[in-house]
Amino acid sequence: MNLQTLVRAIQGIIPGGMSVTDFSMATQTNEDTAVKILDNLMQNGIGTYEDSLIRFEEQDRLKTSILAITMGAPIDEVSRFLKWQDFESLAAEILESRDFETTRNVIFTKPRMQIDVIGIKSGIAVLIDCKHWNKMSQSALEQAVKKQVERTRHFVSKEKVQAAIPAIVTLYQHETRFIERIPVIPIHQLDAFCEEFYDNMEGFYT
Repeated sequence: MNLQTLVRAIQGIIPGGMSVTDFSMATQTNEDTAVKILDNLMQNGIGTYEDSLIRFEEQDRLKTSILAITMGAPIDEVSRFLKWQDFESLAAEILESRDFETTRNVIFTKPRMQIDVIGIKSGIAVLIDCKHWNKMSQSALEQAVKKQVERTRHFVSKEKVQAAIPAIVTLYQHETRFIERIPVIPIHQLDAFCEEFYDNMEGFYT
């Protein structure tokens, strides 16, 4: 199965039971191709056959996305098929692959704040706000950065870490850039960001 077909398969991963015909329609493939895709997915532990139906679990869409990425599919192409919850999970998976201890959807009260993904490695925390938007204006990005700085300050007042870095991860942006020394990272460059994390520490807002 080629990468393009595997990426297309992501949109057919719908939790619950579905027929081969349903999967074929969802992935815009013929039924022979759909069967080959499904067999390949199941060889990788994704989906099961049950009573002539294919059953997918909630995490199977993310599993398929990660499989496609590990096989060389561009992360930005894969990300287009993900819901915002999947997008957060993908960001967390990338951090975990770089040995960050990761927590999702952390909620603080007084004031109420939610942090999408927190990754901690060697006492340094990265607090990520995931923006699953097609386009973001400069003013919207600046506002998102400002709010993430507030969340990071609140996090540091509650948790014992050596330092904490606020960051924004976006879906459609082409390259990493900085607003007030805060990184705004496209999802397809998050892995490289994590790999070079400690080398770039001095340039970050902490």
